[in-house]
Amino acid sequence: MDELKQQIKECIISSLELEDITPENIVDSEPLFGTGLGLDSIDALELGVALKKKFGVKFGSDDTDAREHFASVDALAAYISAEKAKSN
Repeated sequence: MDELKQQIKECIISSLELEDITPENIVDSEPLFGTGLGLDSIDALELGVALKKKFGVKFGSDDTDAREHFASVDALAAYISAEKAKSN
């Protein structure tokens, strides 16, 4: 799971072009939006596309759980792991 979290952090940084942030700056349990990393709704869309390309997971706009999935790196890792397990 640690490798997955590292990949997610790298995906966040590269897809959102966060030049002053390193994976070590992103705390796994810290919120990605608002008070944490400070991402916004446009960032969420871009990140969703990047994660779909990298991991093959979908985040539907009508998915009521999407906010929970994007809450933190921990939440994204849990969602991606669960989706990969379903497809195997």
